[in-house]
Amino acid sequence: MMDTVKIVKDYYDEDVLSEWKRIDNRPEFLLTCRYIDRYVKAGDKVIDIGGGPGRYSLYLAAKGCDVTLFDLSKANVEFASERAKEAGLALKTVCGDARKCDRLIKEQFDHVLLMGPMYHLLNETDREKTVNASLSLLKPGGTIFVTFINMISGIIYAMKFKPDILLETAPEEIEYYNAFFNNTCFKGKAFTEAVFDKQNSILPFMAQFPLEKLHLLGQESITSPCEKNIMTQPKEVIDAWMDLCEKVCEREDLLSWSEHLMYIGRKI
Repeated sequence: MMDTVKIVKDYYDEDVLSEWKRIDNRPEFLLTCRYIDRYVKAGDKVIDIGGGPGRYSLYLAAKGCDVTLFDLSKANVEFASERAKEAGLALKTVCGDARKCDRLIKEQFDHVLLMGPMYHLLNETDREKTVNASLSLLKPGGTIFVTFINMISGIIYAMKFKPDILLETAPEEIEYYNAFFNNTCFKGKAFTEAVFDKQNSILPFMAQFPLEKLHLLGQESITSPCEKNIMTQPKEVIDAWMDLCEKVCEREDLLSWSEHLMYIGRKI
């Protein structure tokens, strides 16, 4: 049986810098931070589960939060620790499997970031187990931020970077496009083992947990198809677009413009 956990771990261990650079000064990061800032304040305790090389962990540590980064990849954790040291920031790190985070961590947190594990857990039971384990670390009334890859993201990627991918006959490409045509989710080989979720499946999935829904938003809002053009403009133009995007990123009819979707909930 294929060990998807090892495949994902090896993928991130082998190229930490790519993930570190992936969201640098991009709408996904900028808009997500705007929403995080609505709820997370200096002094709060935050655990960043599946936080990769620590973009959000370091952002929150610089904000004055008490942050723990929990990630499957040892290379990611070591990279984040080194970055924190260079910046003079306090950052606790733990290397482990998100499905078992409650076995390795015994603290309670004001906020949980679960912004990565749902991308790679192909088994539905594992996804439920991971959310429940994360919620066990969250104080009542605390907030959880859970992210998903939007099913449309493969199409957006092809339009932006590789239009000729439609001519490929690799089994995984055919499988993805069949799922897209049939309006189902995709689970399988992509950039690594990954899950691409239908946008209308996220709220039903999250409804099974003891949470009050606060937001469901597109992390890139409407920028994805023309992101490069927007992000190479002067700062005042970029800021104006981010302001516009923040105003419309929760509109249900516009969620398909985003490659990533984020659910924010409050623990009941």
